[in-house]
Amino acid sequence: MKASRIISGSNGGRLEIHDIPAPAPGPGQVLVRVMASGLNRGEIKQVRETKTGAPKTTGVEFAGVVEALGTGVEDLRLGQHVAGHGPGGQAELVVAAARAVVPVPDTLPWAEAAAFLNVFVTAHDALVVNGELRAGETVLVNAASSGIGLAAIQIAALMGASKVFATSRSAAKVARLRDFGVTNAIDVSAHDQLEAVMAATEGRGVDIIIDSLGAGVFETNLKSLAVKGRLVNIGRMAGSMTQFDMTELWLRRLKLIGVTFRTRSEEERLQCIEAAARDLGPLLAAGRIQLPVDRVYPLERVAEAHAYMETDKHFGKIVLAVDSSIPVTAPAATSTATA
Repeated sequence: MKASRIISGSNGGRLEIHDIPAPAPGPGQVLVRVMASGLNRGEIKQVRETKTGAPKTTGVEFAGVVEALGTGVEDLRLGQHVAGHGPGGQAELVVAAARAVVPVPDTLPWAEAAAFLNVFVTAHDALVVNGELRAGETVLVNAASSGIGLAAIQIAALMGASKVFATSRSAAKVARLRDFGVTNAIDVSAHDQLEAVMAATEGRGVDIIIDSLGAGVFETNLKSLAVKGRLVNIGRMAGSMTQFDMTELWLRRLKLIGVTFRTRSEEERLQCIEAAARDLGPLLAAGRIQLPVDRVYPLERVAEAHAYMETDKHFGKIVLAVDSSIPVTAPAATSTATA
């Protein structure tokens, strides 16, 4: 079968398309014929940091058709349309734990199905589980046009947030955010986040911030929080080192929370997926969740997809078409070099 593989190198890894043996499901697992796979920023870092080791298939999420069931799997059926979370999804076939596979509507386009699980599980874990969102609270999402950002915005709006703030450095992206449940969109290239938040909350601040930027906005985020506010960090695109006055933390009884899958056990990962599926599955089935896809690249052009993600020009998800029947929307390649 065809698969995107990381090949290690002394200066970092590279991506190549290889033919490798097809896997078979074990007990409690399913085999999925992959139609499309979502691309995530962490995969770029993984390639760069792979300096030793055997080749590894890329990807952490996928959408496709259940092709075989391992022993003990009763909640899924052959031919079912699913989205899945787990390693190796950027290949024609993937094996995953049955608990990490979620049914999706048969009418949902494959590229959108592939854009669902990772970002919505991450956003749900950050906002609902760790951020402890309650109806009527206010939420701010930094870097809101990313896949996780758009997921967090929608979850906040659908679960009853009274105001949903969203930031971006692009006026064009800000203009599109209101379509996803944002009540207060802030172009931080032209307006001050803190001033905008305080003006809209009568000086109170917001209850929860979902932050993908890190150090570059850390102090502003702290000052934007209300008493007993929660700052949940899921990324560090603007740096990981900062200094701050702990008076801000102490006086307003703030909580600083970091979330990642890297230090979770397999059981914890599966519980995150199940919790998101429980809360969001009915909303997806009812058509209340939007899954914006910016571009679809063929699997063979996975390196181009990585390069495009690094430009930060995308709005929503970048998806890889694994099956040739999936429409490709990325501009034609300018080079025929191996991915």
